[in-house]
Amino acid sequence: MTNSYSERRKAVILLIMAAVLWSTGGLLIKLVTWQPFAIAGMRSAIAAVVILAFVRRPNFHWSPAQLGGAVAYAGTVIFFAVANKYTTAANAILLQYTAPVYIAVLGHWFLKERTSRLDWVTIALVLAGMTLFLLDGLQTGNWIGNGLGALSAVCFALLVLFLRLQKDASPIESVLLGNMLAALIGLPFMFGSMPDTRSWIGLIFLGIFQMGLSYLLYSKAIINVTALEAILIPVLEPILNPILVMFWFGERPTGMALLGGAIVLGAVIMRGVITVWSNRTTV
Repeated sequence: MTNSYSERRKAVILLIMAAVLWSTGGLLIKLVTWQPFAIAGMRSAIAAVVILAFVRRPNFHWSPAQLGGAVAYAGTVIFFAVANKYTTAANAILLQYTAPVYIAVLGHWFLKERTSRLDWVTIALVLAGMTLFLLDGLQTGNWIGNGLGALSAVCFALLVLFLRLQKDASPIESVLLGNMLAALIGLPFMFGSMPDTRSWIGLIFLGIFQMGLSYLLYSKAIINVTALEAILIPVLEPILNPILVMFWFGERPTGMALLGGAIVLGAVIMRGVITVWSNRTTV
């Protein structure tokens, strides 16, 4: 077994661990009774402290990739937190997993990573699923939340691309800066009311585990996988996220959203399985 294959296998394990932590986001955000921008800001503030405790001496070189990653990260976490308050957790997370479309389109330009025929088939299926989400939003009045979920997907794709641009450096500084930026954006919304005890417990868990620890794992893993793999492998997140919310809140997506989600997840899983099988046969 080559060292590169061993590093790649470790990266896959770290991505899975990050996805499990991410999957608690929908439930915890809905548990917190507070303004959604304030939630996004506070969990990022806590996450920034956690990451800084691990990194200790961050290397801020202010490159376009580092700054671009920070802005994309802030957009990802803010749009996702607000989307969860305006639409179902299932819609928010499954819409975020349309990000492979944007990565496949932009990946060649950003990273010189080739987009295969399989990737284009995945894109077509994901777009079909996304169309059903948009139609569902128009019918149920969740179009604001669904739109924010789609914006979160664009930012998530850009985040992955900017982090991959730093694969020979240290991408965690972009995440740290992004958390600081999100905290600043959310700060004005924190005044006027304070969360209750249960909400604080949710915010602390969000900041330490769902955001801080998960992105430490993700930033380490992304160095040894491609941009598309970095977003396709953590497929556990969109599966576990709505299940946790459904059991706790009884929140069920509509039939059209379920169909759209099945198409998106099916396409992502298909692409991931075929890619892993292809890599195993060539190693």
